[in-house]
Amino acid sequence: MAEIKILKNIMDENLSQAALNRQWFRSRKILALNLIASPGAGKTTFLEQTIKGLFPKFKLAVIEGDITGDHDAKRIEALGVPVVQINTEGGCHLDAHMIDSVLSSLDLNGLKLLFIENVGNLVCPAEFDLGEELKVVVLSTPEGHDKPAKYPLIFSEAQAVIINKTDLLKAVDFDIDQAEHDIRRLNPNVPIFRLSCKTGEGLDKWMEWLTSKGTGDR
Repeated sequence: MAEIKILKNIMDENLSQAALNRQWFRSRKILALNLIASPGAGKTTFLEQTIKGLFPKFKLAVIEGDITGDHDAKRIEALGVPVVQINTEGGCHLDAHMIDSVLSSLDLNGLKLLFIENVGNLVCPAEFDLGEELKVVVLSTPEGHDKPAKYPLIFSEAQAVIINKTDLLKAVDFDIDQAEHDIRRLNPNVPIFRLSCKTGEGLDKWMEWLTSKGTGDR
């Protein structure tokens, strides 16, 4: 019973801080986006392609979450975008307090979009609200089309789902219609974007949708 109480306290604390983070973002008209995927889904490459499509037209910043190291942060920094690294030191997800701890490091002048690249995991990040406006899940074709059925929570909470690496469809056993059917069963109205970061196919539709979310009066 004691373990249940501790877990409840942790989740309640996180939700309280997430509400404060959300208020902080909205008061500054910053769109915060929580990017979630399994390891190897191409999350960082997807983020790089998105940044190239938007920056410097829109002022962006990135919070990079990793268990250890700063490999991905260096890739983002090379694009000229401000980036703050959070290492969880073994933790499988970011939480709202971690986000709060680095917000003061950001240059807020004109900041329009804040991307939070979560730790590679489809389970724990689904349970921790960071105060973001949008959860975006990246699913890649080599992972298998059964991911939405096996990890329903994150797909049910997503505001957008990316099916990445469509250039590999002929080489892998991935039923894209079945994947979309399972996603729709969990989250009927969620936008689904089929794209390839390698060929660029489909990126325009994603960029158009994201721009519509991130540039209006908020």
